[in-house]
Parts: sequence; structure tokens; C-alpha cells
Amino acid sequence: MNDIAGLEQRINLALERIGAGLDALDAGAMAPVAAAGGGDSAAEAHLAEVQEALEAERTTNAQLTERVRAIREKQETMVGALEKKVAYLTEQVDTLTQDLQLMKKVNDELADANHALSTAAAEGIADPELLNAAILTELQALRAARAADVAEMDDILSELKPLIGEVA
Repeated sequence: MNDIAGLEQRINLALERIGAGLDALDAGAMAPVAAAGGGDSAAEAHLAEVQEALEAERTTNAQLTERVRAIREKQETMVGALEKKVAYLTEQVDTLTQDLQLMKKVNDELADANHALSTAAAEGIADPELLNAAILTELQALRAARAADVAEMDDILSELKPLIGEVA
């Protein structure tokens, strides 16, 4: 980005210098014609040279202007693509954050259920409801882990699709 901005600035400065040079050429070309009274063939030849130089500079100026326009369009295209990519990545981060929070919550519940089971086992109590709650919590944890894995696989596939499309 900085390179493009630097190039654009250098090209604009060059265009300004060219414009100033053209103005000076116009002023210098008119002086010999005015001094010669407009009938001198040397003055006319000089005027023709200056006009050719002026036309060459105008052509160069037009080419540089076109290059600046092309660079600007490319820059805008790149910025647009990068903005889309940032939006997509931000959405992915938000989704992964939600998945992580769910996994943390379920893992905390699982740790609590395991602690309760451990306490009940130490006391010699076999509580079917406590065992059922622990199994359900573990099932939730497995589902949350699977959802996170699926989200990660979707992210990987979305990154691979453009690459596969380029090869195919």
C-alpha cells in the first residue's frame, strides 16, 4: 500500500514538473517567433521542434496518467478484497469464540459432575441420578468438541476451495 501511494506521489510530482516544463517551452517557443516577425524559416523550424517536443510530453503525460489510473484501480480492488477477507475472518473469530465459551462452560459442568461422582464413590454411595447427570454432561462436552471440530474443518475447506478451483 505504501509503495503504491509513494509511486502515485512521485508520478504526480513528475507530472507537475512536466507541466511546468511545457509552460516554459511554450513561453520560450513564442519568443523567437515574435523576434523574427513570424517569417523566419529557422524560427519556424524551432517552433516545429518545440511543438513535437510538446506533443511527445503530452503523450508521456497521458501514459503516466493512465498508469496512475490503473494503479489506483488495482489498489481499490485490493483494498476491497482485503476488507471482505477481514470481515470473513472477523466472523470466523466470533464463531470460534462462541464455540470456545460453550466448550469452557460444558467442561466446567463436566468437572463438577466428576467431582460429585468422585465424592459419592468415596462415600460408597451409588447414585444413578448423579451418574446420569455426569454422562449427560460428558455427552454435551463431546458434542461441543465435535461442533468446534466441524467449524474448524469448514474453515479449512473454505480456504482450500479457491486453491482446488485454481488447480481444476
